[in-house]
Amino acid sequence: MWQRLAGWVLKFRLPLLLLLFAGTAVMAYYASKVQLSYEYGSAIPRDNPEFITYQHFHEQFGEDGNMMVLGVQNKDFFTPQFFNDYVQLNKDIKKVSAVENILSVPAAVNLVKNDSTHKLMVVQAFPDHVAAADMDSLANVFRSLPFYQGLLYNPDTHAYLMAIRINKDVMNSAKRIGVVSEIMRIADAFGKKHNTQVRLSGLPLIRTIMATKVADEMRLFLKLSFILTALILLAFFRSFSAVLMSMIVVAIGVIWSVATIELCGYKITLLTALIPPLIVVIGIPNCVYFLNKYHTEYAKNNNKTEALVRMIQRMGIVTLFTNITAAIGFGVFYFTKSPLLKEFGVVAGSNIMFIFLISFIFLPAVLSYLPPPKTKHTSYLENRSFKAVLNLLNILVFKYRPWVYLVTLVMVVMAVLGMLRLRPEAYMLDDIPKSDRLYTDLKFFEQNFRGVMPLEITVDTKKKNGVIGLQTLNKLDELTQLIAAQPDFARPLSVAEGIKFAKQAYYNGDSTNYRIPNQFDIGFLAPYLRMKGGNGSNSNFTKLVASFMDSTRQVARLSVSMADVGSRRLPILLDSLKPKVNQIFDTAQYKVSFTGTSVIFLEGSRFIINGLMESVVLAFILIIGCMLYLFRSWRMLLISLIPNIIPLAVTAGVMGWAGIALKPSTVLVFSIALGIAIDVTIRFLVNFKQELPHHGTDISATVRQTINETGLSIIYTSLILFAGFMIFSFSEFGGTKSLGWLTSLTLIMAMITNLTILPALLLWMEKALVKQARRKGTADPLEEEKDIEISKLGLNDAKK
Repeated sequence: MWQRLAGWVLKFRLPLLLLLFAGTAVMAYYASKVQLSYEYGSAIPRDNPEFITYQHFHEQFGEDGNMMVLGVQNKDFFTPQFFNDYVQLNKDIKKVSAVENILSVPAAVNLVKNDSTHKLMVVQAFPDHVAAADMDSLANVFRSLPFYQGLLYNPDTHAYLMAIRINKDVMNSAKRIGVVSEIMRIADAFGKKHNTQVRLSGLPLIRTIMATKVADEMRLFLKLSFILTALILLAFFRSFSAVLMSMIVVAIGVIWSVATIELCGYKITLLTALIPPLIVVIGIPNCVYFLNKYHTEYAKNNNKTEALVRMIQRMGIVTLFTNITAAIGFGVFYFTKSPLLKEFGVVAGSNIMFIFLISFIFLPAVLSYLPPPKTKHTSYLENRSFKAVLNLLNILVFKYRPWVYLVTLVMVVMAVLGMLRLRPEAYMLDDIPKSDRLYTDLKFFEQNFRGVMPLEITVDTKKKNGVIGLQTLNKLDELTQLIAAQPDFARPLSVAEGIKFAKQAYYNGDSTNYRIPNQFDIGFLAPYLRMKGGNGSNSNFTKLVASFMDSTRQVARLSVSMADVGSRRLPILLDSLKPKVNQIFDTAQYKVSFTGTSVIFLEGSRFIINGLMESVVLAFILIIGCMLYLFRSWRMLLISLIPNIIPLAVTAGVMGWAGIALKPSTVLVFSIALGIAIDVTIRFLVNFKQELPHHGTDISATVRQTINETGLSIIYTSLILFAGFMIFSFSEFGGTKSLGWLTSLTLIMAMITNLTILPALLLWMEKALVKQARRKGTADPLEEEKDIEISKLGLNDAKK
């Protein structure tokens, strides 16, 4: 089969090249249209109960993740110059397009009782410009309003908060980059003027900066992966043509991968942004395998066409199966329930197979037009340093096999002990360095306002106007006090807080009356609750209060800002709250739901981690099927799996000892590394089986020949993969950084085990393998074919 394919590729090389370039031109067009993703929560399937609850909340109350916060800390906040400039800061930010509303100290309102109209008047707490003489009195009035304490300011730390609501449609588009950048520019200019640090946080800022960094890193890693692999290839092959060909292959692969994202209707996310650099890293070994075999065969027979045919024949099936197993490592993500992982699996898995097709067509066709390799281009085959390494491997395998087993056993025991220390945990800002402004500013808000991550609690009274009943309002207030007592939660905002504010106003601003009215109070207070704006229009305050009930007043909403406590602590906190909540709200009369971005993040992390763990198991099963088809032997299957399980176990053990949590980015390592590491095993065992008949089924001689012949390309491709994945360790994202160095560690360990444990196991099973080799069985996919007549290929050097 592979002989015939070799002849076909070489005979129709020109039409195939033209077809490949035409297809790449079309794919380049689609690649140019790809967009960044600005959406959140795609890690969760749409039929998930938590996601359905979240969507229902959006339908009732709108977006919960479009609030950006600005903070300053200043003991002299209420000095005329600073305060008036802060007022101007509010006005400047309000002018930014897509900013819908601002809640801050200068924008705060007060309720004033008007006995003549029996209404509560909504008035501004501060005028547009505060005179020095009025500053202290206005500040004292503001401080007497408990509604704003802990919400807009912290009296103990002198920290002040401004909440900026951004249009949700802009938040889900590329326009938000400009909006967020303009707000940051205005805020930083204010901070520079007053020599104070302005803190910025909130999901709009976090998502925007992370999306921008994803795009920047994708471009950076692409450049670095191209440059690094080109330099390594040049040092190895000493040939600019070999480097150029390899770079063209992976460049075409990158174009196809980006185009696939667009053609599938996806966008670039933190995960799919990794695919183009991964294609470079994974595609280069294909080129190394083909070129190394071509040079080896040419050095033997000095015939270019015969070398090309042998290259395709011997390396075709090897490269096909190495790409299949790598594609399985990525493609199994499609079978998870997470849309985010499905997208990654589809694009990565399909493009790994595309890169095989590209290299299978491009390399033989182009090599057939180029002159034969010169002696300097094949001199690496006799490199003394590499030969010394190969001799060392032979010594270890043949003379010190017991020591190889002993060292491996010690590593496995240590790995198992480390694995027992593994714990799943993820944070919203897991991937951001601790020194990054995004992280330090978030911690500022956690220290002063207990966080800014949104948690939403809905209380369904199961009857129309049920929210405004005194019984429900008292229960809402009791729930508010319960949550506010937790150190990781800020004081919730709900309609109950608005009613308490109104009662305080009815009693002429006495802060001791900031509480839910009783049955006696409500009779006097009821007419005043129909509040009226100072200019006769609805005020921001009345809109704010109304936004915490649905249109029928059946469902109440409590909005809570909380710290980024992580996926491990959040369910513990919520589970500890739920029994107490059920004591407050009788489940027969009320239905209480916890939702919001924090809950969705928790659910998304859980889905991704579970999906990745399942995908590793599925990848094992599919790879076992491939190995059984390829080698038709349970013994060979066992031999092939052991050298690949050990590196995964060692990596898991290192994570445990190093205190690295199981989170989406780190679990991803195992499936990716398994799919790539098994390539080395296939490369070794295929060569072993192909060489076995030439050595009269002498296992020892075949093992030695396999180490000498494949060891060089295995070491070199492993070093390329190591260097390629180590690029990711320079990422600003902690997850991408972990993915880089953990995958590199796994691949280096896989190289070592496949060049020591694998041949050692072959020697251990020598007698059984000899018996198996001498038995006649079914057709073997690795069986040698008869050589075709090279003269029929129509190549110029067919007679050489």
